[in-house]
Amino acid sequence: MTEQQNISEVMVELIKLRKFYPPDVIALKDVSLTVAKGELLFLTGLSGAGKTSLLRLLCRIERPDRGLVEIDGMDIGKLPEKKIQQLRRRIGIVYQDFKLLPGQSVARNIALPMEITGRQKSFIRRRTRTLLERLGLEDKMNSRAGDLSRGEQQRVAVARALCNNPDLILADEPTGNLDTENSDRVMDLFNEHRDQGATILIATHDSRIYGLGKHRVVVLANGNIIGAGIKRDPPQTKEDCQE
Repeated sequence: MTEQQNISEVMVELIKLRKFYPPDVIALKDVSLTVAKGELLFLTGLSGAGKTSLLRLLCRIERPDRGLVEIDGMDIGKLPEKKIQQLRRRIGIVYQDFKLLPGQSVARNIALPMEITGRQKSFIRRRTRTLLERLGLEDKMNSRAGDLSRGEQQRVAVARALCNNPDLILADEPTGNLDTENSDRVMDLFNEHRDQGATILIATHDSRIYGLGKHRVVVLANGNIIGAGIKRDPPQTKEDCQE
């Protein structure tokens, strides 16, 4: 954290984070990272680089073997289970394996997190329909989630993660099964939520989705951060080139 950044401006703070999986896999090695509120950040790197482990530690699906994980100023390693459940209601998660309820309808999969947080039925119906329309799935509302293609299931998982307008969004390969058109639909929604103040971390191999726009890209390899920088749009005019 820089001297100019105070705790109210920071959503995610990782300090010397280390994660070990038996018998001999070190997934993360003393990783430190600060993510500002309202920032869109991409995590990239080869399979096994540590991207998924980092996201799982951020929502305390797993615990670090060493180091500090803070979300909005809270050391989540010290939170009791009741507080963890409250924290997770502020986090939208897109899992790499989707974790949908296959025997339930698409609409039910999206509605359930909103029901848990006490949303009104009218809001739930409206929000569910809007998200499915935005993702090109309006005709799948009453379909069983388990009957959908992988690409359709992935978009349902995105809708479920965004339904409660979370403060923090963690997305693990959210476009991995999608064509260009549907990848753009997903990224348009992410960018809209970022514009509304959400903090978003996306782990991805898809260089196309982090190749445009202005945002940070953090590169992981063998559990270490080996590169980080701001990705900016390429210049479009002669004036842009002279800036």
